[in-house]
Amino acid sequence: MDTRRSEQAGGANHVGKAQVGSLAPGRVVGDGRYRLLAQFGVDERGDAHLWRARDGQLKRDVALTLLVGDPADPEAARLARRTLERATHASKFGHGGVARVLDVLALGSGITSSEGLLGVVVAEWTKGSDLVDLVAQRPVAPAAAARMVQALAEAVEQAHQNGLVLGLDHPQRLRLTPNGALKLAFPGPLPEATLRDDVKALGAVLYLLLTGRWALPGGPPAIPAAPQSPQGRIVPPRQLVPTVPADLSSLAVRTIEDGGNGGIRTSAAILRMLDQVAEEEERTQLIKAVGGDPAEGEGTVWTTKKPVKDVARRRKLALGVTVLVVATVVILAWGGLMLINVFQGDSKASGPTINVAAPPASSQPAGQPPASSQPAPPPSPTVGAPVKPQAIAVYNPEGKGDNTARAKYAIDGKAETQWRTEQYKQQFPAIKPGVGLVVTFKDPITLSQVQVSGGTAGTKVEIRSATEKNPDLADTKVVGNGDLKDGDTTIPLAQPTQGEYFIVWITQLGGADDEFQTEIADLTFLPAG
Repeated sequence: MDTRRSEQAGGANHVGKAQVGSLAPGRVVGDGRYRLLAQFGVDERGDAHLWRARDGQLKRDVALTLLVGDPADPEAARLARRTLERATHASKFGHGGVARVLDVLALGSGITSSEGLLGVVVAEWTKGSDLVDLVAQRPVAPAAAARMVQALAEAVEQAHQNGLVLGLDHPQRLRLTPNGALKLAFPGPLPEATLRDDVKALGAVLYLLLTGRWALPGGPPAIPAAPQSPQGRIVPPRQLVPTVPADLSSLAVRTIEDGGNGGIRTSAAILRMLDQVAEEEERTQLIKAVGGDPAEGEGTVWTTKKPVKDVARRRKLALGVTVLVVATVVILAWGGLMLINVFQGDSKASGPTINVAAPPASSQPAGQPPASSQPAPPPSPTVGAPVKPQAIAVYNPEGKGDNTARAKYAIDGKAETQWRTEQYKQQFPAIKPGVGLVVTFKDPITLSQVQVSGGTAGTKVEIRSATEKNPDLADTKVVGNGDLKDGDTTIPLAQPTQGEYFIVWITQLGGADDEFQTEIADLTFLPAG
């Protein structure tokens, strides 16, 4: 939907461009109230300039959508009025996926004709990072992409139920919040935008996250356009990024394209399909929890941890898996007892009886009920003296690592020296899957526990075993995990693991808002005793 206005008479166009040039950091607009801080994009289809500004009256940052144009151009003024009317209606809409509209300024009501503006939409400022910056580094993991679009689709569905068009069909209008959700940060639907355009935008955003390419007209120059086949159809994401699941790839294309009977035309339909993806992921996580191995096939890319919002279905799924596991255990136990009885019966005829089911008479006094058939809990593992690694390095399979020169401080035994990650503006895995420290021992050890001293509370850590110093993450194995707390944290391994290389892998940083960072003062590696 490329509705960018054609250039009007040369004089009018000259006035508009001159005024645009004066939009620079430090300029004050809106009757002297809003000081421009930084520009975050331009939606050229409606000459909408997207800025972060400072509200001088309320002393807070806001998001401004500046409608640039010549007040003497009646058509431009008409289109601006329509956008402002839609923004006014949106101010009554509340949803976490859309920045709240705080004010709408029009000519003669907040702005003057000398400012070169036809209107201003003022919205709350959204902390986080640009969507464009996110995809410029690399495509987003399919699971994370599905979750991001799912949250945005919920906002679209609720808005459409209220008869509102959001106008999110431009990637620079969206921002990624610190908790990993997409949000419409610069509201202001174009005059001709429709409900269908919002739905197509959801498919385009999903396509962008999966491939780093924009599949609708009017995108920013910084983002490459989606390629098309000789027949003029959008190339599916899976052909560009083979790790994208087939269902997710098809969903993106079917949502964007208008033709055919297989098109997806409502946000409710998108939510249903994304919900199925999330439910499959939850099933995968439950299978992992009971000892299954779902790592085969395409399911391996679905690694998100955020649960589906359908609580009833989640509980039913968890109950079903639990009942299945319990039933399996009962059947196996019953079968084992039957085999014992069979062998006991045979032994009476052929030789001395060996009672393998009951404890010795001395341990089961007369008159007492039989001992429980449940096995006793395993004793706490004993550990030996700490083993100091021969070497330590930062492990970052997707880059050069964080503070590599300080890695040595994590094993020097001194509380006053630390290794720390870089400071990130968004949480893992939105920017990357994680970062960690890899240690090398002179000889293989049988590791039982890892103690973390001086760690940042709220950090989530995995202990992984490896067969080399710089392995691919997929070639490592998780053998333990835990959450760091203030002071010392002990992370026990599920079972003692022998190896020469181990990785302390951070999957969630400490901190909050746009300041995420983890610090570790010292690591202690304890072998099995």
